Amino acid sequence: MTALVEAPPARPAHRDPNVLRWLGAYSASAVGDSLYYLALSWTAVRSGTPAEAGLVMAVSAVPRALLMLGGGVIADRFGPHRVVVLSDTVRCLVVLGVAGALLLSSPGLWVLAGVALVFGTVDALFLPAVGALPPRIAARDQLARVQGMRGLAQRAGLVLGAPLGGLAVALGGPAAAFGAAGLLFAVSLPLLLAVRLAPLPGGGATREGTALRDLADGLRYLRRHRVLGPLTIVVALSDLGFVGPANVGLALLADERGWGASGIGWVLAGFGTGAGAASLLLTVRGRIPRAGAVLGATIALSAGSVGALAYVPQLPVAVALALSVGLLAGLSGALCGALTQTECDPAYLGRVTAVTSFVSLGLAPLSFPLTGAAVGLWGLGPVFVASAAICAAGGMYGLSVRSLRRAELPVAKG
Repeated sequence: MTALVEAPPARPAHRDPNVLRWLGAYSASAVGDSLYYLALSWTAVRSGTPAEAGLVMAVSAVPRALLMLGGGVIADRFGPHRVVVLSDTVRCLVVLGVAGALLLSSPGLWVLAGVALVFGTVDALFLPAVGALPPRIAARDQLARVQGMRGLAQRAGLVLGAPLGGLAVALGGPAAAFGAAGLLFAVSLPLLLAVRLAPLPGGGATREGTALRDLADGLRYLRRHRVLGPLTIVVALSDLGFVGPANVGLALLADERGWGASGIGWVLAGFGTGAGAASLLLTVRGRIPRAGAVLGATIALSAGSVGALAYVPQLPVAVALALSVGLLAGLSGALCGALTQTECDPAYLGRVTAVTSFVSLGLAPLSFPLTGAAVGLWGLGPVFVASAAICAAGGMYGLSVRSLRRAELPVAKG
């Protein structure tokens, strides 16, 4: 079976207008996402109790987890470009509709919950499709560089979205923040429509079988693949070991050490800076030699820093450790994405991306309540160390599988 189709442009991805149009659209969408979540959380807090606000924010996770695998089937059947355009169109219309409703009245929490439900459903379609799109717009040797560029766009979305959302709320209330998010989704649409796609080998995926059969076929392909199958296990273990300390343990650690909310901000800034540096490195170099071995090694090394976080009393040391975690985890995450896109037959890439997204966004967050309960029973140190051990097991497993350890990215031109 053909591994990948070469996209027409011979120039490097960071100089290719087609890729840059995609990057502009993705960046606008990423900032819009950040604005939307800030506006939703602020409006929910102002409209109900903290428990009700938390419920509204959690609503989107349910359809995202339940429908993610089906979203991968849809991306492969109908094409990732079409699904991404449709997703951003729906998000644009829904968010602008909420902004209009807030200008005219004060919609209840049930309206906000409905918006969150729609967004979760759209995410289940958008995430597999956006992961399957790069091999259709860039040559195979440029996919690692595209992953680095995508990582930079994600970081920009997080860094710019929160202050822009806060400014919009301060100037015009939640309606202005929702409106700004909707306009950013609108900006992404003409850029997406201008992106040119390379055809799939054989004309693309067929639509003769049922969706369930397509899903089973994709899972079978993933299980039998000598690189992608082990890589999925690595992703599952590393995410399960990382997300609990990062999302729950960090807040508890800052409270115990007396660092306060600003301390959490500094630690997260350290992580974000490290992850951004890793994305920049991949963007500039375009390739990391011995990618499979580096992937396993960086996951195992980052686990050591995760475990050490619980034992440092000084905030500057914690920030330095978070910087190293961000650099190592950011590099391993980008390499995971690049190896997935270069190894996978593009006809299956939506379904393969859906599985890895399901593991990261559907299963891994289940560790949040377990992490909190475990800290209450045994304290921060043992829980951070246990989580780090799970993360390290993912890296060591990757190093133990010969086909994954020897996996290479193609040599980048330019």
